[in-house]
Amino acid sequence: MALTYLLDILGTLVFAVSGAFRAVKYELDFLGVLVLAVATGVGGGILRDILIGSVPPAAFRDETYLFVCLLGGLLVFLAAPKIARRWDLVMAADAVGLGVFSAIGAAKAAEFHLGPLGIVMMSVLTATGGGVIRDILVSEIPAVIRVDFYATAALCGGLCFLAAGLAGLGETLQLFSSILVATGLRLVAMIYRINLPRVHSLPESPTELTQKRKAGKKTGPETQGPRQR
Repeated sequence: MALTYLLDILGTLVFAVSGAFRAVKYELDFLGVLVLAVATGVGGGILRDILIGSVPPAAFRDETYLFVCLLGGLLVFLAAPKIARRWDLVMAADAVGLGVFSAIGAAKAAEFHLGPLGIVMMSVLTATGGGVIRDILVSEIPAVIRVDFYATAALCGGLCFLAAGLAGLGETLQLFSSILVATGLRLVAMIYRINLPRVHSLPESPTELTQKRKAGKKTGPETQGPRQR
């Protein structure tokens, strides 16, 4: 569908811009900016297509995606301060891109007859894969498993796609309901600063804690004194 394709291109551009800004953070050169823009913009889709056997990936069959990523990187390289002052709009558009990528990933997986788990996994991978590649390239823990209600929103979008299909809705309604759920959840999380609970760090490593437990068992009877008769 033409509208879905346009939204997909918009999502690619916004993801490319966010990837390029990570290059600005580390003061990379022009090539570094473009590499992170491309990796973030189309990385998830390329991984998805390779895993489900849709080769060559869509980004190489329709080079508009690559050109859009390069455009996003160039915009950041030339006008980073101006774009940064409107970062709230970029993040809102990023939420739309997340929803679109989540829905398209689920639809592509369903087209290749994957099961429910595969459809949800491809939905999340399409929406978050580019960001994971970007973070790995700059030696960071991927943000999708560290902060933000991001991958979870994509997961819910994939589940919505499945639920809409089970309810007998057509492909168009499946796509747009998935987009609305993932985008809506992401926007709500951004507005109210919602995050998933985090695991707390241990005072010592598991090995050290285990050694202390074993040492306590060995010394326990000796510290209790003689048994009363």
